[in-house]
Amino acid sequence: MTDYCLDTSGISNPWEVLPGDIYEGLWNRVQSLIEDSVFCCTPEIYAEMLSIMGSLGACIRNHGNCLIREIGNGNWPWEAYLEHVERMRVVHESVISEYNGNRKGTVGLNDISIIALAKTLNLPVVSMEKANIYQPSTNKRRIPDVCALEKVKHMDFNDLLRAKGIKI
Repeated sequence: MTDYCLDTSGISNPWEVLPGDIYEGLWNRVQSLIEDSVFCCTPEIYAEMLSIMGSLGACIRNHGNCLIREIGNGNWPWEAYLEHVERMRVVHESVISEYNGNRKGTVGLNDISIIALAKTLNLPVVSMEKANIYQPSTNKRRIPDVCALEKVKHMDFNDLLRAKGIKI
């Protein structure tokens, strides 16, 4: 059963700082979550995750069919997803990097896609991005900021580990 929408940073950043050859037990547990279809993502996010190397990357590549929510395929409300994406592109236009010269401190369309998927499925987004809490801005927002505006729960990797009872 799918419990989380996974942004690339939600898994790639921890993989970089907690490498699999040292934290093998941790990553075996995370890979089991992938194999058990605990995570889902959009095709755009999946394409980003294909750059992850090692056993984690192999696990992601081997379980793409479990991860990806493809428009028109499967038993999920993809029409509602498309509506959320289109609405969010308009509502959050001022903070979408592709619409603003790739301005730093903003979200990309791929980020909008994972937030829209989470909103559609009523699931939290797992990413390692931090909210702009020290300098709130109307033209610079990250995934947690947009999640808050969209009333989508945001979690980081440690929140995920706690929720799943994973300790090292």
